[in-house]
Amino acid sequence: MTRWIGAMLGVAGLTAAAMPAMAQGNGQITVMAYGDSIFRDNYVSAVIEPFQKASGTQVQYFANPGSAQMLGTLRSQKGDPQVDVVIMDTTTAALACAEGLVEKVTAQQLPLLNDIAQQARDAGGECGPGVTFDNLVMIYNTDNVKTAPTAFADMAAPQWRGRVGLGGPPNIQGLALTAILAHANGGRWNDISKALPALKAIAANTQTFDPKPDAVTVVVSGQVDFTTNWNARAQLASIQSKGRVGVVLPKEGTAFQINTINVVAGSKNAAQARAFMAYALGTEAQKAFTERVFYGPTNTKAQIAPEALNRTAMAPQYRDSIVNIDWAEMQKLRDSWNQRWRREVVTAAP
Repeated sequence: MTRWIGAMLGVAGLTAAAMPAMAQGNGQITVMAYGDSIFRDNYVSAVIEPFQKASGTQVQYFANPGSAQMLGTLRSQKGDPQVDVVIMDTTTAALACAEGLVEKVTAQQLPLLNDIAQQARDAGGECGPGVTFDNLVMIYNTDNVKTAPTAFADMAAPQWRGRVGLGGPPNIQGLALTAILAHANGGRWNDISKALPALKAIAANTQTFDPKPDAVTVVVSGQVDFTTNWNARAQLASIQSKGRVGVVLPKEGTAFQINTINVVAGSKNAAQARAFMAYALGTEAQKAFTERVFYGPTNTKAQIAPEALNRTAMAPQYRDSIVNIDWAEMQKLRDSWNQRWRREVVTAAP
C-alpha cells in the first residue's frame, strides 16, 4: 500500500502552482497505447504533455496497432518488462490481469477509484479501471440521406439496398450491435436470438461487413450511406467534414467500449507509472481529453463543458440508453456469435 500512497502524494502536487517545484527531473516511463493518430496525438497533447510538465517525468509513447498486440508485448516481456503503463480495451486487459501481467489496485491503495464510474471500475476487475468510455453510434452521409435517421432499424429501409456498411464480427462493433439489438427487442443483451431478425433485415441492405479503409472514409466518399462507428472518431469526422458525416445515437441504445489503464507488473519505474495512472484518471486529464476528442470521462467529478459532454453518451439525456455489456462474458460468447453471424447474418446480404 505504501508504494501507491507514495505515488498519490506525488500526484497531489500536479497543479499549475506546483509545476516549477516538481519539474526537476523525475525519471522516465513508457506508456503503451493505441497507434492511430486520432488517439495518439490527442492523448499526448491533452494528457501526457501536461503530466510531463507538472511532474518532471518524461513519457515515451509506445504505439501499438491494437490491444491484442499489446497483450503479446506484455507476455513476451513478462520477465523483463520494458513498458510501465498500458492502455488497452477491457476484454484484453482482463486477460492481462488474470495472467498477472498488470498490477492489482484497490480503493484503499488509490482513493481516486472512489470517483470513478462503477462501470469503469467493474471493467478493470481487480486491476486498473476504465480510463475512457467510447460508444457505438450510427453515421450517415448527410448529402444523400436527407431525413436524419433515428434508429439502427432505419438502415433496413428498402431504399438503402446496397448502401449500408457494417463492422461485423470479429470486429467488436458487430458484437456490440448484436447486444444492443438483443436488448432493444425484448431480450437480455446476451440473447443473440432476439437480435437476429433485426440484424438480418439490415444485412439485406449491406454492401460490406468490413468497411475499408475505415467507416468514415466509405461514408464521406459515398461508397455507402450508413455504417456503424465509435463515437469519438465519428464526432471528430462530423466536425472535420463540416457536417457531411452525421452522427446518431440510435433509439435502440448504445454500448460502451472501455479502455482501461494499468501499471505493468514488475515495472522498473513503478512509482512514476502509478503517478501517471492517477493523473490520467484525475479530473484535469479527463476533462482535457473529453473536450479535445469526445471520449466519455470515467471520473464522475470531471467538470466537462456542456458542448463536449453532449457529444458523448455520458450526457444526461443518453445515460438511460446505455446497454451494460459484461465484456468478460462477451469474450466467452465471441466465437459462437461469430459463427451465427457468418451462417445467418452475412448470408442475408444481397
